Amino acid sequence: MAIKKSELYSSLWKSCDELRGGMDASQYKDYVLVLLFIKYISDKYAGVPFALITVPKGASFKDMVALKGKPTIGDDINKKIIGKIAEANNLTGTIDVADFNNSDKLGSGSEMVKKLSNLIAIFENPALDFTKNRAEGDDILGDAYEYLMRHFATESGKSKGQFYTPAEVSRIMAKIIGVDAKTKPSTIVYDPTCGSGSLLLKVADESESGMSICGQENDTATAGLARMNMVLHNNATAVQTIK
Repeated sequence: MAIKKSELYSSLWKSCDELRGGMDASQYKDYVLVLLFIKYISDKYAGVPFALITVPKGASFKDMVALKGKPTIGDDINKKIIGKIAEANNLTGTIDVADFNNSDKLGSGSEMVKKLSNLIAIFENPALDFTKNRAEGDDILGDAYEYLMRHFATESGKSKGQFYTPAEVSRIMAKIIGVDAKTKPSTIVYDPTCGSGSLLLKVADESESGMSICGQENDTATAGLARMNMVLHNNATAVQTIK
């Protein structure tokens, strides 16, 4: 049984509630999506030999849970969890953009400890067990990103269209360029402004035999999201940041 989007969205909303007050709404996603990513790869790949992504020993979501209540929780999340995963999977500059030890955004002392502990606890929800399942629609980060942008883009003064192409539009574009169930695996689709990568993923889904996808994005944070999204869909090298 697939994980219900309602459960995913409920958890995202609770996470944003924990982050309110110390940062702009547009920055919620930088923290929430990284936690979602770590939860997902930990459930799917931790301890799995020759997995598509490496979850180093001591750097899984369970290890993050063990940090709850510790005075050094912010620094430990940065260095012992996110830093190790980034280094092991060539994701430096991708999943380590958000600083979980930033007192300006997360508060200092006991305030930070409480906020981060509560944030981690939200993702302990048994309904968010990705061990055997993926979310409905099979695009966890894309769905989560669209949800966050839909609710907070207005507050941040940005349009979600800058980052996310709706699934319906993506499917129409796939048909326009001639991608369908019979498209050959040798076919390559390129998106020079790929945003979160949702368009590329939806276009690839139209081919039953698979195809190659690649994209570029000049916004570092958005490119990071796209790379995380591609990792979850077995296309870890499909997106590059334009510098």
